[in-house]
Amino acid sequence: MEIKPYPSNAKAHPDKQLDLLARVVAEVGWRQNTEVNQDGVIVAGHGRYMAWEKYKDKYNLPDIWITNDKGETIHGEHATTPLTEEQEKMWRLADNQLNAMTDMDMDLVIEELKGLSEPMLELTGFDKDLIIEPDEQDDVVPDVPEEPQSKLGDLYELGQHRVLCGD
Repeated sequence: MEIKPYPSNAKAHPDKQLDLLARVVAEVGWRQNTEVNQDGVIVAGHGRYMAWEKYKDKYNLPDIWITNDKGETIHGEHATTPLTEEQEKMWRLADNQLNAMTDMDMDLVIEELKGLSEPMLELTGFDKDLIIEPDEQDDVVPDVPEEPQSKLGDLYELGQHRVLCGD
């Protein structure tokens, strides 16, 4: 199966991140897989795949571990060797930090978010306000009128929130 990057992958992977990722894999092996769909398009693990492609010869990397959408291993092998205490500490930190070293193309993020249902959008962790159309202008605050419309004791319910006018 030919492995293909997802064309709208919003995550950037700078050379520094890919180089560090490859060096970590050279140290501890593949601890996470790259997942592909039935067409071989990467679903998760673009950075891992890119690091492997770019640095496999330089760092003598093992074959990358790729699983399909059924969870079956279709290429490579997961690392099975136990880690030393120091390698475990390094892996815990690197696993999170190397991911944090990247930026996202927000135009691509917004386009992907627009294609999600409300429940799926919520699970991404992104604020749904990112996909509000510019003409909706939900953040425009009107001028305060000279004569207030509210009085003490008025209660406004805004979704799950309540605002009580008080002094």
